[in-house]
Amino acid sequence: MYISFIGATTEELDRAVKEPDWANDFVYEYYDEGDDDSLQDRPDVGLDKMWAGLQFLLDESDVELEFLMDGFTILEDGTLFGYAAEDVVTIARQLRATPWEQVAAHYDAEEMTKEDVYPRIWDDDGGEWLEDGYKELVEFFGKAADRGLGAFMTFSF
Repeated sequence: MYISFIGATTEELDRAVKEPDWANDFVYEYYDEGDDDSLQDRPDVGLDKMWAGLQFLLDESDVELEFLMDGFTILEDGTLFGYAAEDVVTIARQLRATPWEQVAAHYDAEEMTKEDVYPRIWDDDGGEWLEDGYKELVEFFGKAADRGLGAFMTFSF
């Protein structure tokens, strides 16, 4: 199970609501043809399998971001969501105000294993893998917010 985000204009998000198949094609073409000059500087982040570990830490840190509940559904099968530009600004503000050290304080390999947090590989490494993902997530939302973008979120399972 993987989660990825890509910055999206308000116009693209509006069109996605009206034409979900267009949005699906647009997002997957972006990832297949990442060398398209018109999309080259668009912020994106791939959280891959670390998303559930990050969700656990965010929940414990009282950061109000729920990958699978926030945003709005574009595809009814639960594989594509949209985040309005205003939501991206709110999330960016929260993430920027929450340093990694505050989030990392909640890393508990034993508890995460007990809670069956995907991908079930937790050990006592202190969450170093998650640190990189968290920093990339903060950077993505910050860049998208600074540019007035919303976001598409893909969830593949």
